[in-house]
Amino acid sequence: MITMCVFGNPVDKSEAAEEGTTSKTPEAKPERTFTQNATLLSFCFVGLQVSYLTWGLLQERIMAHKYTSATNLEGELFKNSQFLVFINRVLALLIGYIVLQVIRQPRHTGPLYKYSFCSFSNIMSSWFQYEALKFVSFPTQVLCKASKVIPVMLMGKIVSKKTYQTYEYVTAAMLSAGTALFLFSDHDTNGDTSSNHTSATETTYSGILLMAGYMAFDSFTSNWQGELFSQYKMTSVQMMTGVNLFSCLFTSISLIEQGTFFENLDFMFKYPAFMLHASVLSVTSATGQLFIYYTISQFGPVTFIIIMTIRMALAILLSCFIYGHSIGMLGIVGVIVVFIALFGKIYLGQRFKAAKARQAAATPSTTKG
Repeated sequence: MITMCVFGNPVDKSEAAEEGTTSKTPEAKPERTFTQNATLLSFCFVGLQVSYLTWGLLQERIMAHKYTSATNLEGELFKNSQFLVFINRVLALLIGYIVLQVIRQPRHTGPLYKYSFCSFSNIMSSWFQYEALKFVSFPTQVLCKASKVIPVMLMGKIVSKKTYQTYEYVTAAMLSAGTALFLFSDHDTNGDTSSNHTSATETTYSGILLMAGYMAFDSFTSNWQGELFSQYKMTSVQMMTGVNLFSCLFTSISLIEQGTFFENLDFMFKYPAFMLHASVLSVTSATGQLFIYYTISQFGPVTFIIIMTIRMALAILLSCFIYGHSIGMLGIVGVIVVFIALFGKIYLGQRFKAAKARQAAATPSTTKG
């Protein structure tokens, strides 16, 4: 186990050679009909929308609204975001382990300790995300998430030395502008020049700082995971299980050390509604991850990005409808700019790839006969 954690599990060359000589050429899978494709895509679309719309709405319900009971009619806010992260990661680890036992996976070769880096950044990004809901509305958080492509690009240059095309910088600037318009509108809609307005503005700044922390840690997580995927070729389920294993260790040790673990358990049993909401939040978070991996494997990352972009728009509409958030005209313009930038990035990215493929096909081969 120590060797596995520190050095990984290198592939036995004799086993690899034996598997290579005995393995049969895989049969080509029959192509799906249009009806089968449409049915499968609808399944993925509905699964992602239900999982993540429910997950997002429950985040706001848990962190921004009080829980009441027969003995406490005034209500009490749930304050420990770390415990919420712990619950989510425990269920995700359990589901990942079950999938590993049911579906055969390739031999895992990477050292386990490398999961700890993205596990820590994943915990921190989740903590910042939950804490931000104490200070900003859920629509504001969704728009800030949409603009996280900017820190992802910056982190990609630092971690992976990536280069980006001009259209990616243009769409990133549009995302920043649209998000800024929305946040500026959020301040304007207070319509109050008294001290209360100042307090609300300061609270919003606190939320923006928390969202900046979320985006910084989340962008590191995705880039570090990308490096692990390219270096060790593990499957998505192996990645999910490894990251959640360390996340459970980190959060449980921290909660016990702070002495808040049993305090939060008491809150859970004191308010059955919170127990239900936290349980459903964990289930939708875990099933959402499985839908992500399945959708990308069946239809590719572009289709997945389009589905999740639609999810962002629906999440804003649902949050405004259910929790009564108001968006001014400037905020609506900001939302439109953000989604134009998102769909423009997808469209231009596809055109760039197609042009690159045509250029490669048109280049004459230099191989001699």
